[in-house]
Amino acid sequence: MVRRPVAWIVAVVLLAEALGIAALNWFMGVVVDRQNMSMAGLDPDKMSMSAKIGGVVFGLYFALCALVALLVAIRNRAPAGLGRVLLISVAVVHGLLGAVAWGMVGWKAFLYMVVVLALVVLLLMTYDRENGAVAAAGGDAGGGDTGGDADAADPGSEDGGPAPEPVTKDAPPAAPVTPPAPTTP
Repeated sequence: MVRRPVAWIVAVVLLAEALGIAALNWFMGVVVDRQNMSMAGLDPDKMSMSAKIGGVVFGLYFALCALVALLVAIRNRAPAGLGRVLLISVAVVHGLLGAVAWGMVGWKAFLYMVVVLALVVLLLMTYDRENGAVAAAGGDAGGGDTGGDADAADPGSEDGGPAPEPVTKDAPPAAPVTPPAPTTP
């Protein structure tokens, strides 16, 4: 069962970008090579080869990020370690490319980059490791007493009242919470 299709969408978009970036840079390298173009006296063969190598490197980078998103979708859990770093870095790359695209290409390219950035950030945020791990264990998704709302209702309780606080052996019983006294203006 697919509960979060964002990971699948991110994987497909990043794979399409990988193929597109690699093909575009390869095409530019071929054009430079066939036209025998030179910029400021640079060797056209080196320009062509560097464009092709850059296309392959960036294509592999985006493909690796797509693989991480695909693994997140298949496993249905948060990326960890290098995978998380790769997804954060691809989000930063899309933010930078979006800023450059606004000035050089136009607002449509900027909009595309921002949408992909938003998808990657959404992927990273929907698979929050701490809340997901606690929720999977059947505990309180608010993380206990880490700043959660004390008056929030437990969705699993029958009366909709506040969730009971966990009792430990070593901790003294909690004092009852009394509401503050009303003040008059």
